[in-house]
Amino acid sequence: MSTPPNQLPPVVGAKDKFTPELRILVASLLSMVVILLWAKYFGPKPPVNSKPQNPAAQTASTTPGKPGTPSESTPGVTPPTASAATTPAVPATAETQERTIVVENALYRVEFSNRGAVVKSWQLKKYKDDAKPPQVLDVVHPQASSETGGWPMALVFDDAQLGNLANSGLYKVSTEAKSLEAPADLAFIWSDGHLQVEKKFHFDHSYSVEVETKVTNNGAPVTAGLAWLGGFGDLTVTNPIPVETEYVFYSEEGKLTTFPHKKLKNAEEIGNIWQGGKAWTGIEDRYFAAAFLPSQTEPSPLEVRYWKAWHTVKVDGKDQSEPIPQVATTTPLATMKMRVFVGPKDYDLLKAMKPPLHALVNFGWLEIIADPLFHGLKWLHEYIPNWGWAIVVLTLIINMVLFPLRISSYKTTMKMQRVAPEIKQIQDRYKKYKMNDPRKAEMNKEVMAVYSREGINPVGGCIPQLLQMPIWFGLYRALQGTIELRHAPWFGWITDLSAKDPYYILPMLMGASMYFSSKMTPMTTTDPQQAQMMKIMPIAMAGIFFIIPYPSGLAVYILTSGLVGVVQQWYLNRTHPLPAAAKPPRAKK
Repeated sequence: MSTPPNQLPPVVGAKDKFTPELRILVASLLSMVVILLWAKYFGPKPPVNSKPQNPAAQTASTTPGKPGTPSESTPGVTPPTASAATTPAVPATAETQERTIVVENALYRVEFSNRGAVVKSWQLKKYKDDAKPPQVLDVVHPQASSETGGWPMALVFDDAQLGNLANSGLYKVSTEAKSLEAPADLAFIWSDGHLQVEKKFHFDHSYSVEVETKVTNNGAPVTAGLAWLGGFGDLTVTNPIPVETEYVFYSEEGKLTTFPHKKLKNAEEIGNIWQGGKAWTGIEDRYFAAAFLPSQTEPSPLEVRYWKAWHTVKVDGKDQSEPIPQVATTTPLATMKMRVFVGPKDYDLLKAMKPPLHALVNFGWLEIIADPLFHGLKWLHEYIPNWGWAIVVLTLIINMVLFPLRISSYKTTMKMQRVAPEIKQIQDRYKKYKMNDPRKAEMNKEVMAVYSREGINPVGGCIPQLLQMPIWFGLYRALQGTIELRHAPWFGWITDLSAKDPYYILPMLMGASMYFSSKMTPMTTTDPQQAQMMKIMPIAMAGIFFIIPYPSGLAVYILTSGLVGVVQQWYLNRTHPLPAAAKPPRAKK
């Protein structure tokens, strides 16, 4: 057999140099060389050994009063971490079970829980709520506090994890007693080995409580605010609902600033900002307040944070979200010292505080009238123990002071009635012209010429009524906004002069007295429609009291004014009989 052209014959007994085993070995060696070279020149450097650090870990923090809501963590505050947990900074201190401690004096009864060292009840012994039957007033709202997890005297941190720990720990209490009688001291202390909280309370015979708080984390001071959470005030009021009378407030440079719930932001919107430079802060309703004040021994400007939480209420059988105003206050000092006033908005009591708090008794824009009326009423109450009769006497005094003006008004009315036929004759000549007709100006000139001839001031007959209106509004503010008139009885069915008459008897009597007084007063107009309107006015005034829940004390004032008006008008009609009507001059052709 022949060999094909261009092909060499195989060599007998020759072997392939690169067997599969050899190829695998060479490939492995090359791969190892490449790996070693890359690791030497391009690979990451090994970490340098150093002391273990405890950096601030990013945690899911919460904003004040709203556990579980994300917020920014605060610089300088280091939450507990796994490495810190292995080396406690302070001994762990805690109770094994929850218990209650009651502190009371002649003015209040305060119930503390050692879980969080918070207040579960703050009763003001001298005041009742609006429940039926009335109960001792408790300004703490337990349902809202339970739902939101925030109670009065809780601590608010910039880091929510710290707040959750501090407000849920079982604190050791300085006493084994279940109740204390003021003057007394009560201290709470708790620590998990890193976070440590101390709260000290001093109670005396006043509405003020001295509070000292110290918070450290791994030995470093931590900013924490003392808070009033869960709502405040009388829960049993019905008109308006309690939240509509709750306000957060602070005083700065002598000016009081208040915030209703509509102006408060939600917890997640406020961030971790403390507003400094405040003289005093707190939360209030219409008649009571919880105010945070600087310590008298170590005074320091206060810093405040305020927001609103939410809870669920039943309205007509349906669940509805309702806001809860909340406030927290701190100081720039490592050991926070302040006083907490929880009590009535009594003007004299608040004015005697240092700093004075009487600005909380707010009469609004009518303060220039309401304030003297209120203090005049208080002066009368020193001699007349019943507030209702004090209002009656105040009414008599005001009406006697205004009586000379009533006489002047009556004389003006008589003059206007005497020239009324002449005025009507002038008006009849121009009644065919429209109001925008230039000839109407001629009519006004003729009318004013008659008034000038007779020496009549057309406004003079309205002066007493014009002066009574601001007195009514000022007294309304004084009666509605002062604790002295709250639940103050008069007689019979009137048991609260600051609330409406439950049977509307006073408004009906008030309307009747005003009607008879106007019926006896000479009319200054000959227009039948205007005369009819004047008769309807007293009925309309009484009807307003059926629609709007004005204080019954205001109805007492207007009723007394109406009765005095009847007597005064009878005297004027008797001593100043109406003169004969003047003959109108012959009309010009």
